[in-house]
Amino acid sequence: MSLMEQLGNIGSEVDRVIGWKRKGNNDLANNALYRALELLDLSINDPRWRGGKLRELARVREVLCDAFVGDNEYGTPPEYFSRYFLAFAVAARRKADL
Repeated sequence: MSLMEQLGNIGSEVDRVIGWKRKGNNDLANNALYRALELLDLSINDPRWRGGKLRELARVREVLCDAFVGDNEYGTPPEYFSRYFLAFAVAARRKADL
């Protein structure tokens, strides 16, 4: 998969985290977060994404963990992640439609 597709899939899991948290189901939210982090780690370990792409992947993992597991020191609202990952999903879809 392309990086855009990978990030779009990660975004689907992150949206599940946000949705389950809003519904007050922390167990399902945590499960979705673990899946999102697993997918993100697979992308981070993909040798195709070296340099700036790797730094971006590592940074988004850091901010994601800070927001959902840590103390949210960066003050990132959950909606930020929906917008961030949606851009990749849309780009992947557009590329697939060409």
